[in-house]
Amino acid sequence: MPDFDVMFAELSEAPISVDQAIAAVEGNEAGAVVSFSGVVRNHDGGKAVDRLSYTAHPTARQVLAEVVAELIAEHSGEAQQPVRVWAAHRLGMLDVGDPALVCAVSAAHRGQAFAVCSELVDRIKARVPIWKEQFLDNGAVEWVGAEDFAVQPHESATEAANKL
Repeated sequence: MPDFDVMFAELSEAPISVDQAIAAVEGNEAGAVVSFSGVVRNHDGGKAVDRLSYTAHPTARQVLAEVVAELIAEHSGEAQQPVRVWAAHRLGMLDVGDPALVCAVSAAHRGQAFAVCSELVDRIKARVPIWKEQFLDNGAVEWVGAEDFAVQPHESATEAANKL
């Protein structure tokens, strides 16, 4: 079986879609395609949310690419079937219902595809320095996630994320 060559990791101000992600990772070698779409919801912590905006640290693209590359390396080794991985996170203003994080993984078998997709989402949420500004229906504004990625002036976002 040939190695899978699809690895996509991007931050985008343009809309992203599950259909786009699935189309990128599908192939005759893949017996399973698993996708994830994290969408903007209308509430958070008991508060009504009207819309939100995502902002990223300048190194966020690099960290996202590292996360995707690590997963491919970990799950496409000699002892395992290769995987295809696609991940994109939106930046800028999003409305309720808009996809904010879209991922797709294909693999020879469903167990591997599910495991890689789940790990991909978890690692992106934990390591990629992206902050969410929520605009609530009462006019208040809250920042979410900024405290998780306190980057010191002398360290990169990757170094800060690795301390988590």
